[in-house]
Amino acid sequence: MLYWALLFLIVAVIAGAFGFGGVASASVGIAQVLFFIFLIALVVSVVMHFARRA
Repeated sequence: MLYWALLFLIVAVIAGAFGFGGVASASVGIAQVLFFIFLIALVVSVVMHFARRA
């Protein structure tokens, strides 16, 4: 999931450099959503790991 977030971020940077504002803003939005989902999944995974150990 982090791979896809970084991929959309790269697409947004390239689209922004070439002047495609709509594509860039859409890609940034998708990248942000995927990144936050990744962070939530990471936190849940760490909490579950420590909960199983205890």
